[in-house]
Amino acid sequence: MKKTVVMLMVIVLLSKIIGFLRDISLSYFYGASNISDVYLIALTIPTVIIGIIGKGIYTGFIPMYTNIEIHEGLEKANQYTNNLVNFVMLLCSGIFLVGIIFTEPIVKLFAAGFTGQTLELAIVFSRITLVSLFFSGLIFVYTAFLQVKGIFIIPAMMGLPANIIVIGSFFLSSQTNVYVLAVGSVVATFSQFILLLVYSYKHQYSFRLGLNLKENNIKRMMLLALPVILGSSVEQINLLIDRTLASHIAEGGISALNYANTINLVVLGVIVSSITSVLYPKISKMASENNQKEIQRHLTVAINTINLFILPATAIYMLFPKEIIQLLFGRGEFDTQAIEMTSSALFYYSIGIIGMSHRELFSRVFYSLQDTKTPMINASLSMFVNIILNLLLYRTMGIGGLALGTSISFLLCSYLLFYQLRKKIGRFELKSITITFIKTGIGTILMGGISVIVYNNLLDLIRPTFALLMSIVIGLVAYIVAIFFMKIKEVQTLVFHFKKQIKTIKRTEHM
Repeated sequence: MKKTVVMLMVIVLLSKIIGFLRDISLSYFYGASNISDVYLIALTIPTVIIGIIGKGIYTGFIPMYTNIEIHEGLEKANQYTNNLVNFVMLLCSGIFLVGIIFTEPIVKLFAAGFTGQTLELAIVFSRITLVSLFFSGLIFVYTAFLQVKGIFIIPAMMGLPANIIVIGSFFLSSQTNVYVLAVGSVVATFSQFILLLVYSYKHQYSFRLGLNLKENNIKRMMLLALPVILGSSVEQINLLIDRTLASHIAEGGISALNYANTINLVVLGVIVSSITSVLYPKISKMASENNQKEIQRHLTVAINTINLFILPATAIYMLFPKEIIQLLFGRGEFDTQAIEMTSSALFYYSIGIIGMSHRELFSRVFYSLQDTKTPMINASLSMFVNIILNLLLYRTMGIGGLALGTSISFLLCSYLLFYQLRKKIGRFELKSITITFIKTGIGTILMGGISVIVYNNLLDLIRPTFALLMSIVIGLVAYIVAIFFMKIKEVQTLVFHFKKQIKTIKRTEHM
């Protein structure tokens, strides 16, 4: 498992770097403007619509497929997969028709601040990007199928070609017309779908046309997925409210939130998604076998590992928000106002990274136990907290207030899930988690202090970009040394596997 997680982290990191280049390219060509806002809303509409349903399908598919394969055999499991694929295609066709007919009210729902030419452009963009619904829906099914087969690398890689296509569309649109932006996003989604489909065929999948809505397994999966879909709807309502309020605060407000959130999601994607993607199918199998001891052990290791990466990332974002935004986006059309808005959002979003990380992990554990209601109820409570905080904070704090409200709601949500999970699976190794958290926190404080001192001393000697990079690198080295000497179990395990890998390589070279 550890080897797979490390490989996933490397691939996802590479994908996120290219994703950063994508956002940097968007900021270079279009800054935080009405065009970038329109483009992001046009992407958000199909992503939100299918994301709500897709997350439920993905979540319900893995434990159901595992259960069918164990108790009924591979052929029945593949029949279930095919039936689901045809169901998703039918569902996406219906959503597409509704989206095309009611595009204008849907756009107004997602960005109430859009008027005039900006609104007209958003409607055209959205009608183009709605085509991606067909590919996006099937991506969720084929990602779950490959992961349940133990194939994690291919789903992690699918962002690489997609991001390259999107970057190409930014450049091409700047030379031709802005509609290329929307077309490029559809082509990028199609590339992801094709990659997953090809590899699904290589792992015992074969498509057959035909739909049986009366099949018991589909009914059971939908019952399992329904609370997840409702919970995802709540999350998307949060996103909708954030972006609607942002569209009223300032032109480019939606883009500022998006850029800041993208930086946060890099940590979430590289660390948390890599761990949960590997963990979810394993825990689903353990749950089918009623092996609670192993679930507790794997969960404890996952929490400690996430904390080891998340705490230093949080410190870096909070100590250098403006410098990071300046480094990543401060060029082309991305002006001083855009830097100020985005850095404010990044600072306040950072407060909630650990809450976002733990919520994602705990929710997956509940899903693997086939309890999808608890995360849904928790997400609903989180939504109400977020709405109240947003309405209280955005008038006085602007974009930063929206980010802070979101962060507080995530922290509350993760704490409640943690408490409820302990009641459900028993009092797993809380002492180990607490000790590791304290040690990690000490290392993070040391890293932060060193980084700030180094940055302030280098600022007058070298360019700010190099001063920032050097201070972060030196701080991270200090952090790694600190956590190594504090004898954290997960760090020692990683070092052991690293040494073992080095010995294997040397042994191979001598042969």
